[in-house]
Amino acid sequence: MDAIEQLREEAWIGDAVLALFVRDWLLTTKSREASLAQRAALFELFVSNQFLSTFGEPTRVEAEIGRLYRSHGLSAAFPFIEQTFLARFLNTARNKGYHLEIPR
Repeated sequence: MDAIEQLREEAWIGDAVLALFVRDWLLTTKSREASLAQRAALFELFVSNQFLSTFGEPTRVEAEIGRLYRSHGLSAAFPFIEQTFLARFLNTARNKGYHLEIPR
């Protein structure tokens, strides 16, 4: 497998892990009080290439998540996503008019 193919494979897994994290977060935080349409919009915002590009090239960002998941599982990937992406996501969502609280 060449490097590009490996990167895409890791990103594909990372994308799935990120999606799982976001869905779980949306169902277990104050955002669950939002309408289904609002939660869907928040999900799309969080996993979007536009948002991920604020951290680097989106495929590489997703690949980093995928590698972490493959080497250490969800117990490492979820805290990484929370610590790395959540605060900026909350600020981005607020700037777009969503009223979300920062979890403590």
